[in-house]
Amino acid sequence: MIIERVENNKIVITISSNVDIFGIQRLIDYARYLEATSQSKAKQEDIDKLADEVNENWWNKNKHRFSK
Repeated sequence: MIIERVENNKIVITISSNVDIFGIQRLIDYARYLEATSQSKAKQEDIDKLADEVNENWWNKNKHRFSK
């Protein structure tokens, strides 16, 4: 694995093709999350509340698909 900082404040990571793609995708998703939230001023409490609302709304719209 090679990690290097390049122009324009970017980081390049080179990984062997033998590495599991699923694991790499999870790392990329996490890196995107870090990048997207790096400037956020939101509090974790607010984020948790929003996530609970979204999950509750989703469940209310989809629970019929899971119950008999």
